[in-house]
Amino acid sequence: MSRVLGSPREILAAADVERFVRSSLDGDDYTGKKVCVLVPDATRSCPLPALLDSVHAALHGRVAELTFMVALGTHPAMSEERLAALLGYPPGHSERRYPGVTVRNHEWWDPAMLTSVGVIPGEELAELSGGRLSEPVEVRLNRAVVDSDVTLVVGPVFPHEVVGFSGGNKYLFPGVAGQEVIDVSHWLGALITSAEIIGTRGITPVRALINRAAAKVPSELRCFSLVVESGTTNLHAIAYGGTEEAWAAAADITAQVDVEYLDAPVKRVLSLVSRRYDEIWTAAKGMYKVERVVADGGQVVLYAPHVTEVSRTHGEAIHAVGYHCRDYFVKQWDRYKDMPWGVLAHSTHLRGAGAYDATEGERCRIEVTLATGIDAETTRGLALSYLDPASIDIDEWERDPETLVVHDAGEILYRLR
Repeated sequence: MSRVLGSPREILAAADVERFVRSSLDGDDYTGKKVCVLVPDATRSCPLPALLDSVHAALHGRVAELTFMVALGTHPAMSEERLAALLGYPPGHSERRYPGVTVRNHEWWDPAMLTSVGVIPGEELAELSGGRLSEPVEVRLNRAVVDSDVTLVVGPVFPHEVVGFSGGNKYLFPGVAGQEVIDVSHWLGALITSAEIIGTRGITPVRALINRAAAKVPSELRCFSLVVESGTTNLHAIAYGGTEEAWAAAADITAQVDVEYLDAPVKRVLSLVSRRYDEIWTAAKGMYKVERVVADGGQVVLYAPHVTEVSRTHGEAIHAVGYHCRDYFVKQWDRYKDMPWGVLAHSTHLRGAGAYDATEGERCRIEVTLATGIDAETTRGLALSYLDPASIDIDEWERDPETLVVHDAGEILYRLR
């Protein structure tokens, strides 16, 4: 069972959140244990320093070890300056705010930092994936999690293109995972398609896979799942319990506050991408969250002049592959099967629904346009269309009745009634 504070209709007072966190941790068994706290990076809206203050106050001096680890997945490593900004301490002096705490990135790039906790057999993966995948997958994750007695997730829940709703065990896989589960889970989501899975409540096939991987983790798994007012540090709700139970309670509330409904599809969407996203790898959320409300033959424009590169981690592979619909890869699988599956998944999620055959080529449902700091030649080389961001008059687009302009795009999901 999980404990829940809040509802879709309220904003929680900071003092009430602090009391909830303290009482939840005070009432649970942490004494003398090694605790690894998993937190999001800067791509999620979250009142992180205030929450960690409460976690630290409840656990410091009571636990044997306390680590705060940023669950990067495969996002770039955060510098000390960025870690300090995220967690709210002077650069180089985390001990001033969090004495006794080790602050770390998830070092996914260093194989020595990862360890295996087992294998999901092929026949089990086939069952979890509804027959879409059937190869065994090794389950590797950060040693700090495996070596801890308790892993405590602290992070928000939003509609998500791969798993349905983010949060919970997703902070383990992909948050602190090795590449194997990351690739398999993301490609499974791509096979189902982003438009189909995003905002789906309950246990999607990808969530089932992640939960199965998490069941192999030897440490106890606990969680503060947050329902955040998008673009702010305000909380609608917070749930505490196991990573599955707390996530489920928060996801039910998130579905009521982070999904907006339109009565009819629109011809164009101008997604004003949040500055939380500084590369296309994450800025693509401005497409994921609106795909379902765009009419056939319509257009999504990602307006992000601040974005100047595709991906610091995966850029080379993405430039080699480009952006294409799912069937482009599935029907040419021998050509693409050895590319990183997570990259193929990202490609299909941004490009959206479409079809492919060898005679007629690729036909996508909508046009995806970048109006970013990436030049026209590079953009078109990725199989996307280009628009100079300086040519866009946002006020003029907002006056167009056939256009939806989304401010701070990337967290709120848009759907049709």
